[in-house]
Amino acid sequence: MKIIEKNGNFIICPTGHIDSASAPDFLKELMETVKGHEEQKIEIDMSGVEYVSSAGLRAFLKLGNEGYKFFLTGLIPAVYEVFEITGFTELFEVKKAMRTVPVDGCEVIGRGFYGTIYRLDEDTIVKVYESPDSIPMIESEQKKAKQAFLKGIPTAISYDVVKVGNSYGSVFELLKARTLNDIIIEEPERADEVITKYVDFVKLVHGTAMEPGSLPNADQLFKGYLERIKKYLTDEQYDTLKTYLDQFPEDDHVVHGDFHMKNIMMVDGEPMLIDMDTLSIGHPIFDLAGIYVTYKAFIEDEPGRNSVFLGIDDKMCGRIWSGIRDIYFKDVSENEKEHICDRIKLAAAIRFLYIIENTDIKNEELGPVRIRHVQEHIRELIDRIDGLYFEV
Repeated sequence: MKIIEKNGNFIICPTGHIDSASAPDFLKELMETVKGHEEQKIEIDMSGVEYVSSAGLRAFLKLGNEGYKFFLTGLIPAVYEVFEITGFTELFEVKKAMRTVPVDGCEVIGRGFYGTIYRLDEDTIVKVYESPDSIPMIESEQKKAKQAFLKGIPTAISYDVVKVGNSYGSVFELLKARTLNDIIIEEPERADEVITKYVDFVKLVHGTAMEPGSLPNADQLFKGYLERIKKYLTDEQYDTLKTYLDQFPEDDHVVHGDFHMKNIMMVDGEPMLIDMDTLSIGHPIFDLAGIYVTYKAFIEDEPGRNSVFLGIDDKMCGRIWSGIRDIYFKDVSENEKEHICDRIKLAAAIRFLYIIENTDIKNEELGPVRIRHVQEHIRELIDRIDGLYFEV
């Protein structure tokens, strides 16, 4: 039984078989090893264990009954299955060993705030997180996806967590699916049909209510954005925008957070939402602002940018935004549409300025130009509207 103490962590690494013959000695050594670590959460790295019998399981049960806090990692599939079948995965924190997946040469089908989505084969995709410490983020996204799925939103649920280089990824099975973005590139003659399906799906998601408090509040996230960009605003602009955000009532409807066409897969003719790590609840404006940033704000100072990042030209970006405007708000007068769009554009300015500030975009050659133009938009829009909230 190897012991590793690293960065304040205490890790026990058993090897071999833990069966009826070896379990008594294993338990004795285990109990001697954990002495003095009663207040510490202990990791037991099971990657070197090839077999565990019921006698071995009882050793871990004894450890838990003695009051020790521990979790098990690196279980090979056969050992993990024993823990799962016997219900021990419900009693203790148990994580199976991760397989390694290469993505060199794989098609990139999407990029989100926190990671890149690759197609491994015609049936399978993997979302690779940029941070090497992304396991909690992956677990959070899995939880959010399950919450949305149980509320009736078609979404992909990750069935495996894998190692990709020095990072980690979630694996999804999507059955030869294409994104709406793929379809609009490959079949531009279907653009109107695809845009209508896109907007209808956005409205469907926005019409889905979650349990109160089950997800972060989108207005609170935007307040965080506002704090981050405060240095680019006058005191009066900051106070006004903060007041506007404070005016939103409680709202438990779903906000995806990154609702562009690359995050909607078509599976057997039906849309399915992916990239659920930014899921929150709140008013639709917080999603619509993100859509505006994707299809309009980025190309204002860099025409053609979306031809690189999305594979679609500026004209198609304009058609997509017009579809949002005209289909999402089809029952609203033309004058009211303009007022609503001004509100969305102001929320988009907050989001876009946050993205610029929080990424390397601010250091690009166009960074200062983008910042100046967003500041101008904020100044103009604040003078035209009296708030961000509107009735849906």
